[in-house]
Amino acid sequence: MAISLTPPGETPPAEGCISEAHVERADGGIWEHPVFWAAMILLGSLVVAGYFIARIFGFT
Repeated sequence: MAISLTPPGETPPAEGCISEAHVERADGGIWEHPVFWAAMILLGSLVVAGYFIARIFGFT
């Protein structure tokens, strides 16, 4: 069995975390929110559906 050179209660150098904490990325605003994109897709589909409904009833 190997002899431990690290005092009890301390983390050995090979097992410790040597990296720094990462910096949180800034919020990307409205472009990163899925509700915005879902609303845009829904609005676009309603506009296209409205166009075809208007064509069926002869409004255009």
